[in-house]
Amino acid sequence: MFTLLKRIIKAGFTNFQRQSSLSTATVFILVITTVLISSLFLAQYITRAVISNLQEKVDISVYFKEEVSEKEILEVKGELFKIPEVKDVEYISKEQALQNFVEMNKDNPRIMEGLETVGVNPLLAALNIRAREAAQYENIFGFLEKSPFKSLIDHANYPQKKLVIQRLFSITSNVNKAGIILSIILASAAILVAFNTIRIAIYNSKEEISIMKLVGASNWFIRGPFIIQGIICGILSTLIAFSTFTGICYFLGPKLEILSPGLDVFNYFTANFITIFLIQLTVGTGMGVLSSIIAIRKYLEV
Repeated sequence: MFTLLKRIIKAGFTNFQRQSSLSTATVFILVITTVLISSLFLAQYITRAVISNLQEKVDISVYFKEEVSEKEILEVKGELFKIPEVKDVEYISKEQALQNFVEMNKDNPRIMEGLETVGVNPLLAALNIRAREAAQYENIFGFLEKSPFKSLIDHANYPQKKLVIQRLFSITSNVNKAGIILSIILASAAILVAFNTIRIAIYNSKEEISIMKLVGASNWFIRGPFIIQGIICGILSTLIAFSTFTGICYFLGPKLEILSPGLDVFNYFTANFITIFLIQLTVGTGMGVLSSIIAIRKYLEV
């Protein structure tokens, strides 16, 4: 048994070396396929990060009446945190609101003069509410409208922000759908190209397969060297793809971070490099072996 396995492995290496041009083409195609499928894994992270970044910039504010105390507002904050849709609630006191307003408009003399003329703080204390998803703001606003503490609320800015939030929800939903569709198309195309490349390599060996069948070789003895050849191509493609993917993440990281602050692609890659390497190894060797088995089956049945 060990001798037979040794012969199959040796024949696999011999086939790989003898068909150097086709082996190189197979490795090249598997590298492209592996990088493409790995990129889909990375694209999911980028999509989630961009959507999360967009959602972080959207919130709704609930403003409380002048006479409402800070204790009452903090009690409302506690009740809001009990709602599953609520991700975060930030309390902005009247003093903090004024400080933020002054900081934002310090270069506008007309507004600053008008504020000095009023002489008192005209701003209201508020709670800034962030939902987990854009589609959930409608439910949160509905809860506020029916809540026992509605009498404490002066107004909320959800009606003014509703159109922006709906557009955000539409964008995030379309991005997710497009990502799924694109992933399926690219993965399918990559697998088909890899399979056809390996099938061409096996086609060139059809006469050798016929001779082996005539001399009584078993199907597994005939199939074995091509499976080994597929494994070799898969391992080589994984090593090249992993190095290529590392370089892509390293050089692409800073550029993407400019577009979306906090989006650190290279850091995400280094934190998940074992998972990514295992995915690439599975894709590379799996496609090499599976394509070899399927492609050679036609000649074994003749």
